Amino acid sequence: MKLIDEIKKLKNSELRKTVDKRLKEFESFKDKDTKKWFSELCFCILTANSKAVTGLKIQDELKSKGFCEYSHDSIRETIRKNKHRFHNNKAKYIISAREHIDIKNKITRLVKEEGEMNARKWLADNIKGLGFKEASHFLRNVGYKNLAIVDRHILNLMKETNFIKEVPKPVTIKKYLEIEEIFNGMAKKLKMSCAELDLYMWYMKTGKVLK
Repeated sequence: MKLIDEIKKLKNSELRKTVDKRLKEFESFKDKDTKKWFSELCFCILTANSKAVTGLKIQDELKSKGFCEYSHDSIRETIRKNKHRFHNNKAKYIISAREHIDIKNKITRLVKEEGEMNARKWLADNIKGLGFKEASHFLRNVGYKNLAIVDRHILNLMKETNFIKEVPKPVTIKKYLEIEEIFNGMAKKLKMSCAELDLYMWYMKTGKVLK
């Protein structure tokens, strides 16, 4: 298939160094404290219905200390001035998420006892502002590799290359899991983790290797 061949070519190009570096950054989260994990959780809250680069700017400005300690108004103003459309709701979600500021311990235990998929479901059920996509994004960013981040770039590329017939609107949990199964099949064919495949496919649509 054309897409599979294109990804193989990318893996044999200079891009592989960038992708491998990013994957090592994700893996390094296992050695970081829970405040860093919480910062990453807040970044993923910010990326819902917004661009990743906007979330990165806000995260760079607030850092772990800001997400963990600043007032609602201070967080809201930082989000607003970075031209995020949902500054009121996002600030509320971040403050609400502080109930789980020990997120590293909770997720590490959940993954060990129940697996990545159940950890994702727990995140979507318990963190306001996170759906399956954002929960998968967070888990990938803190070093877990086996879940697909079914965002609009991935969906559009899968449709363009006939891996799916259409981009579902909305993406229900049932549809998410169906598309994830197809994505997993692609990863197995390429002998890649879902995390690695996502970076190559995201690059194909955006020209960037972000987190």
